[in-house]
Amino acid sequence: MNLFPIFTTLERAFDCSAYEFVDGVPSSLNRLLRDGKIDVSPSSSIEYLRNRNVYLLIENHSISSFGPIGSIFLFSKKRIEDLDGSTVLTSSQSETSVALLDIILKKFSGITCALKSSDDPLVKGISSFPAYLLIGDDAVKAIKDFETFAEGGNAITVSRASGTFPLHIYDLGEIWFRRTNLPFVFALWIARRELRNREPDLLARFKMDLDAAKVLAVQRLETLARESPLRGILEEKEIVYYWKGISYDFGEDHRKGLELFSEYASELGILN
Repeated sequence: MNLFPIFTTLERAFDCSAYEFVDGVPSSLNRLLRDGKIDVSPSSSIEYLRNRNVYLLIENHSISSFGPIGSIFLFSKKRIEDLDGSTVLTSSQSETSVALLDIILKKFSGITCALKSSDDPLVKGISSFPAYLLIGDDAVKAIKDFETFAEGGNAITVSRASGTFPLHIYDLGEIWFRRTNLPFVFALWIARRELRNREPDLLARFKMDLDAAKVLAVQRLETLARESPLRGILEEKEIVYYWKGISYDFGEDHRKGLELFSEYASELGILN
């Protein structure tokens, strides 16, 4: 959902005959890029931080948020400060968000949890563990599922960490911004360094196409929302609101946020 506007605009409004598109969740795309099986990817920021010598940063592009991101949620049966010593499930699709959660738990909350990767749906996972981190489309769908579940009069109800109900939902982007006053960079567009020597003209052309696609996509969010894969789950106005909460740019504040994330991750040994 995050990149639907960019990819749809890129494929429709530009000559993409020289590009081959590959689908995948963040963790699998990171691996393909690392192994040299794809050349360019909007990959997890932690993948870039761990392998700066392998990648070129495609400037002025990211998936970031100045506050709530709306698709990276920790669902918890306890307040976050009461999770100390617990095992918390985390989506197997994510690497950056898991690292961010570890930072939030250890540095911001002063607690330690064991993080366990899982592919289980939220209802199954939360029935056996006190908290579960979900990302992307899965997180958005889970929010809507639990709202429906709560409205049906069942035992589990939803609260955005208000303390009123048994299930708390924490937006990790919101927690980061509140503590640092900097955006959190979830993903960066990066390319393998050898591409600059192997296909310099094509890489430059792609950068120009991506720049133009971003500008055009942001202008057409209302139109693109009518075609979003999540249109049956979210209303069109909700999809547009979600997209407008994403920063697709990468400026000086983004760079500061990324470097602070790198500093914290290094302190905790996450980049090793």
